[in-house]
Amino acid sequence: MKKSILILIALFCLITFGCQQTNGQTKNYDPKRKKSKSPIEWKKLLTPNEYHIMVESGTEPPYHNEYFNNHEKGVYVSAATGDVLFTSDDKYESGTGWPSFVKPADPSKIEIVHDSSYGMDRDEVIEKSTGLHLGHVFDDGPSDRGGKRYCMNSGAFKFIKK
Repeated sequence: MKKSILILIALFCLITFGCQQTNGQTKNYDPKRKKSKSPIEWKKLLTPNEYHIMVESGTEPPYHNEYFNNHEKGVYVSAATGDVLFTSDDKYESGTGWPSFVKPADPSKIEIVHDSSYGMDRDEVIEKSTGLHLGHVFDDGPSDRGGKRYCMNSGAFKFIKK
């Protein structure tokens, strides 16, 4: 019984904190990662929330973000470039509180890089043309749709309704 409770607690923590970096905190700006513009230039172009997520690699709180519960048909475009990155056809309910997708609309528009921040080993999803943070990808998505969970931040996107 105790073992079952511990397993349930561990599973709950994994799901709850699967995308979260540190409760809304940010990683330090990584000057080694090449971005298409300087932080000062991005600050002029992005809203404070978009800047926090995309440039500072921040994370919004689960269940308190714009698109986790969006069920409309359309596309999710980069808040920085307007490029289509994900579609509603590939969005699914992951139960994590963040918008989750089984695949990108065009894999050539994103890049997966290793992220070892906060003592975790994860795969970070960045926009290839800008070097900006979008979220993380995990191998716990629906097995019948490829097994990936692209756990994204609403603040990195603008939704365009069909």
